[in-house]
Amino acid sequence: MRRLLITIKYDGSAYHGWQVQSNAITVQEVFQNAVEKVFGERLDVKGCSRTDSSVHANMYCLSIDTDMNIEDENVVLALNTYLPKDIAVISCKETDFDFHPRYSCKSKEYVYKIYNGKIRDPFLEKYAYHYRYPINVVLLDKEAQAFVGTHNFCGFCSIKSDVEDTVRTVKSISVKKDGDMVYINVEADGFLYNMVRIMVGTLLFINEGKIKEGELTDIINSKNRKRAGKTAQPQGLYLNKVNY
Repeated sequence: MRRLLITIKYDGSAYHGWQVQSNAITVQEVFQNAVEKVFGERLDVKGCSRTDSSVHANMYCLSIDTDMNIEDENVVLALNTYLPKDIAVISCKETDFDFHPRYSCKSKEYVYKIYNGKIRDPFLEKYAYHYRYPINVVLLDKEAQAFVGTHNFCGFCSIKSDVEDTVRTVKSISVKKDGDMVYINVEADGFLYNMVRIMVGTLLFINEGKIKEGELTDIINSKNRKRAGKTAQPQGLYLNKVNY
């Protein structure tokens, strides 16, 4: 028996997130279909995260256990033969049996992309949030540092979440601009349901003056979802990096 660590990337536009659902197509289901064709059986696929509907991944890690002795490079080639063009395997390697793609993870990094141009770009509709209001990048980068550290982020979590422990440690966050594109990068030891999208929406409320400068720490400490900003649209969000 071998445990394989497989890294993929995907365009989440056509999928209802990662995890298998009974009434919608997901990345996990499509990947399991490809695994079944390559390995001859429907193997259990364990993923590193539950991404939401329409959210993308530049790096997503998963594992499978198999008795078959296929070379790692051939696993990559074979799976890519059966996967649709919006999902690609980029690497495969054998790993220890105590490895779990989710629980062995030390931190994850998400990037949220905002297209800040005045006129919408049809080629970015599925891959960035079109936000017309001018963004004060210097202000938002400064305000965003209130997120850094260990906090109870229950005020930055969807009410649909049933997670009991809402304490997370944000290691870093930055807001940068390149032309009309704004990138919000955040790394943490873990994330709650919709946490990054609510963080982004809150920063945009600060940008619009709907939340006062310097108020973010108090909002975090209040643990009140109603005091935070909106939940930003999903298509701008990417799971960018998984650290083990």
